[in-house]
Amino acid sequence: MYASTKLLHTSALFVSVLLGGVIFTSCASSHQSANKALPPIAADGAANQATAPVNESSISQKAEATPIARSRPQLIKKAAISLTVNSVDQTIDAVSQIINKQQGDLIGLKQQQPKNDNPRYTATIQLRIPENLLESTLEELAKLGTVENRNITAEDVGDRLVDFQARLTNLQKTEANLQKIMDRAGSVRDVLSVAQELSNVRETIEQIDAQLKSLQNQVAYSTITLNLEAAVSSTSPQPAFGLQVQETWNNSTHSLSAFSVGLLKLGIWLIVYSPYLLIFAALIYGFTRWRRTHSPRLTQTPESTSSE
Repeated sequence: MYASTKLLHTSALFVSVLLGGVIFTSCASSHQSANKALPPIAADGAANQATAPVNESSISQKAEATPIARSRPQLIKKAAISLTVNSVDQTIDAVSQIINKQQGDLIGLKQQQPKNDNPRYTATIQLRIPENLLESTLEELAKLGTVENRNITAEDVGDRLVDFQARLTNLQKTEANLQKIMDRAGSVRDVLSVAQELSNVRETIEQIDAQLKSLQNQVAYSTITLNLEAAVSSTSPQPAFGLQVQETWNNSTHSLSAFSVGLLKLGIWLIVYSPYLLIFAALIYGFTRWRRTHSPRLTQTPESTSSE
């Protein structure tokens, strides 16, 4: 009896210990699972907070990276290049060939022959070239001699072109409206008033259209100023003896003809003023006769008068 009671007590104690261990283990596992579940939630929250600005910055970067639809810049390009060449005349011929090859135009040529103060032969050439052939033309010109300096300037006139185009469109609409008003006008006074306003609008349209075409032409064609200078100073050779004699003869005949023309002019002046000259000569002659007539009486001395 005692033994069975002790066995039951031992079994109850064992069951209690086993249940306590199971409960403890389940609590511990639930706590660990809860602890393990928290970091992902926190990480998700932190990730959401961290990724929010990242997404905004990425969106802004994408917005900045997206190219804005813009028209091609409308540039007026001007270039200048200076070359030192062996022969200016030959270089001018070569430049003419380059202009024809590049479908350009020669718009200016200035040559300066050697002088005492500037013994070098120089020339300045201005040409127009299609804008898309500017670089290749400069490369061709650079091969003609030694490049001293080279520069390119560009002016963006896109805003001016857009402004002219907008003003032209508005004026054309105004012209159409005025034309409709003029068609509906009844009195002569109203017709004349609308006609005057229509004439002013058309004149403005022509002016803006001319400016627009001029800018478009300057954009389509670039200007190049080419300065050439001979590498060696040129000195004029001494002319031959025959040339010197001929030059002297020409100078002398020219001097003789100039002197003869001067005498002829003097004779013409004398003929024109001959009446005044005759009057002046007559006055001098009369004064001389009068003086000779009265000079004996004036020159008589007192001794001759007393002797009488």
